[in-house]
Amino acid sequence: MASWDLLIDKSDLRRASIAPAVVADLGEGQARLAIERFALTANNITYAVFGQAMRYWDFFPAVEGQGRIPVWGYATVEASNHPDLAVGQRFYGYYPMSTHLTVTPRKTRGGFADVAPHRVDLPPVYNQYQLAAPAPLDDHQALLRPLFITGFLIEDFLDENELFGARSVVLTSASSKTAISLAFRLKQRGKARVVGLTSSRNAAFVEALGYYDQVVTYDAVPTAPIEEPVVVVDFAGDAPLLRAVHERFGDALAYSCLVGGTHWEAERGGGDLPGPKPIFFFAPDRIRKRAADWGPGGLDQRHDAAWAPFVADAPRWMTVAHGVGASAIAEVYQAVLEGRAGPEAGHILQP
Repeated sequence: MASWDLLIDKSDLRRASIAPAVVADLGEGQARLAIERFALTANNITYAVFGQAMRYWDFFPAVEGQGRIPVWGYATVEASNHPDLAVGQRFYGYYPMSTHLTVTPRKTRGGFADVAPHRVDLPPVYNQYQLAAPAPLDDHQALLRPLFITGFLIEDFLDENELFGARSVVLTSASSKTAISLAFRLKQRGKARVVGLTSSRNAAFVEALGYYDQVVTYDAVPTAPIEEPVVVVDFAGDAPLLRAVHERFGDALAYSCLVGGTHWEAERGGGDLPGPKPIFFFAPDRIRKRAADWGPGGLDQRHDAAWAPFVADAPRWMTVAHGVGASAIAEVYQAVLEGRAGPEAGHILQP
């Protein structure tokens, strides 16, 4: 099969299939990219969980009822009808789990933006592609950079608001790579205790990271001695867990921040909760704000300065695992979906 897509049933994320894809002739101003490699993490499952509500399914349309989950990775220009894109150029960015992507480029500093009609009203941060020569930490960038920027932005938001007066910041799904990114930044800033909530299975891994001041298993949430007041950042998307946190702290909960859905099968919603109403954190909104606040290049400079020490430490706690071909990708997808992929693993897949 020369070209294919991994299609996901939107009504049942477990139902995935490899389907042949038609590679159409390029229109004027278009280019076709051959996808080289991409990362697959629990963050991509969150894209699927919120695919309808947050329009993640809209980036790479599929047949009715099916979706293509976005991933971050690298692709090479295979054919081009655009003067600014040359065959052989390599770009880092947002791709489907497919062999190819056709784009309508508009040149930007260091790359291009895809201005295909179906993408123009979607968050611009996901439409940017950067020239990327092969480098030693390519795999780590694909695995961690999209997650790190979310952690970076949440920490910046909390710091701007002086942690809402909290003495502890509690992170659910503490072994997830986005939570790890936030924990790293909070630990660096040093203005509050960093508390990780995790499963018994992942507790030793979370403790060994060195980014958390305290690690609490989920069953210990009602009784663990956690310094108050508290901010909770919820990466799990698990309504009973979030309720347990709200009931534990009540009025001592200074702020409740919703981010992800790593516990994708867990109950959502949950009705009224004690304490403050949970508020969803949407990274593209924060990017727009800080881009305006800090001026041209300001956000990139601050982010890159924070990213460098984080990615340098990543090989200590994350092992990169490679898979090649459609069947390997489908297998890893099921493992990540079902939580069988350990937190210490980072999966890089090649179509």
